[in-house]
Amino acid sequence: MKPAPFSYHAPRTIEEAVVILARLAPDDGRVLAGGQSLVPTMAFRLARPRHLIDINSVAGLDRLEVIEGKLCIGACVRHAAFERTITEGPLGRLMAEVVRHIAHHPIRNRGTFCGSIAHADPASEWCALAAALDAEMVVASTRGVRVIMAHEFFRGVMTTALEEDELLAEVRLPTLRNDVRFGFAEFSRRAGDFAIAMAVAIFRLQNGVISESRIAIGGVEAVPRRIEAAEYALRGRVPNPDAFALAAEVAVKQLEPLDDENISAAYRRDLVLAVVPQALEQAQARSNGVGG
Repeated sequence: MKPAPFSYHAPRTIEEAVVILARLAPDDGRVLAGGQSLVPTMAFRLARPRHLIDINSVAGLDRLEVIEGKLCIGACVRHAAFERTITEGPLGRLMAEVVRHIAHHPIRNRGTFCGSIAHADPASEWCALAAALDAEMVVASTRGVRVIMAHEFFRGVMTTALEEDELLAEVRLPTLRNDVRFGFAEFSRRAGDFAIAMAVAIFRLQNGVISESRIAIGGVEAVPRRIEAAEYALRGRVPNPDAFALAAEVAVKQLEPLDDENISAAYRRDLVLAVVPQALEQAQARSNGVGG
């Protein structure tokens, strides 16, 4: 199938991009970066934007660098960039682990990190990671630049705090201390499919017990989010299967899973009981450098 007719715009600077977006957003203008979600829906005419604002030629939006302890990811950085260890330390290795679960090579080569965040699909691995790390979303418009924290950014299924005239220009992730352990686990029906449930787990040990932890769940509820009660349940405990099972049980009690004709809420809860311990076990295995 072919998309409905549209006008094409290719700004060269971010200033030009936000001016065009401010003018055309009320007339159903849409931003195009990787297009791996937008273009298929246009092909089936499920989406019929009258204007496409292609930001791939905007200077600076391919930036990927660490500045003041934060990994800054520009709006046109592709998923595939993270298949190599993009930065030293645990964050680079964690992202290289997560990206392997995202679709297939052609999509990773074209789709963008920020596009995934802006699309806000509950099954997005990057959205779950952003929630786990309290990412900063840098948003630009003709009114200026503002920063939205991850817990405020995700509002619902494919719904964010972005205004119609705002462009997600960059996402900033805090680099992780060298002594943290991390794990990521997800369940999907086939490799490359959308995840039904996933967990990001990060923790530090002090004197043999867990002193700090982060547990985020994605794919289960309308938005990805940290489960602070589960994090608290781990504090002061020796990392072992019993502690990890307890964290999963606590997490399940905090959730309001999606429930539809294909996947029930009960099934999603059961999956959380599996993926949380898996992610935590991976993190434990990375102690003393084991497992990457």
